[in-house]
Amino acid sequence: MRRDLTDQVAVITGASSGIGAATARAMAAAGIDVVLVARRRDKLDQVASEVRALGRRAHVIVADVADGGHVDRILDETDRVFGHFDIVFANAGYGMERPMHETSNEEVRRMFEVNFFASVALLQAAANRLQRARRGGHLLMCSSCVSKFALPGHGLYAATKAAQESVCRAMRFELAPDNIEVASVHPITTTSEFFDTSAARSGLRGGSIPAHTPRWFVQSPERVAKAIVACLRRPRSEVWTSTIVRLSAALFTAVPFALDLVLRREAKRQRVVRARVAAIGATAIQTPANGYSSSVHNRRS
Repeated sequence: MRRDLTDQVAVITGASSGIGAATARAMAAAGIDVVLVARRRDKLDQVASEVRALGRRAHVIVADVADGGHVDRILDETDRVFGHFDIVFANAGYGMERPMHETSNEEVRRMFEVNFFASVALLQAAANRLQRARRGGHLLMCSSCVSKFALPGHGLYAATKAAQESVCRAMRFELAPDNIEVASVHPITTTSEFFDTSAARSGLRGGSIPAHTPRWFVQSPERVAKAIVACLRRPRSEVWTSTIVRLSAALFTAVPFALDLVLRREAKRQRVVRARVAAIGATAIQTPANGYSSSVHNRRS
């Protein structure tokens, strides 16, 4: 049965841009009030203005999800401003492109802290409060299509997303008796600031979506947001925004050697590109006037 979302309250982390901001706007259009959480006040204020223009209330909380104690502050402030919450979307996270053997333990721990532990802590606290309130509710995490198949250079990111998916799957059945829905969201390549952040953390400049990415593998954040709202209306365990990728994930799980053939070629391509970038970068350092430094680092391999 289709659920009425009017006057519900949603908490969204990573709400300053991309999927988080688009989801805030889509939720507002569906009649939901929103609490916007992220680190950048100016970006959050802009999204809040857009939500209010759609006729819904918005409240901004500036917070870094990786900081200890943020969870209680976010939920306490939500209760103070709106009196309750019905939906929590743990969306904050980031990626990085680097081979696993070149990734430091500190980088591994940091990404899990932001992508996984902070999301789990938020959903745990929200679930406990919803249980006590006996209101029911809906909890979501932004996972990824790569939770089903890790790509070369993105093993760490894929690991955090696979962990998110596993937690959501377990919580869905654990909380079902309390009328609390849980879902994982699995976007494909999405046009957002994600690639800028990933490139910066990977030691690259630029960050636009790689030119070799098939256009059918790229989507807008609005498409993801629309799918999330559809899930709120008709709950399901996983939110996918590409039928082709979902079917491909199932095929690769059943026939892993098919994926192996593709990924071997991709791993070789990445190694060649990294070697070329390193070689040109070394030349640029020796002769800064040649212009190579700025051009090569604007490419994301």
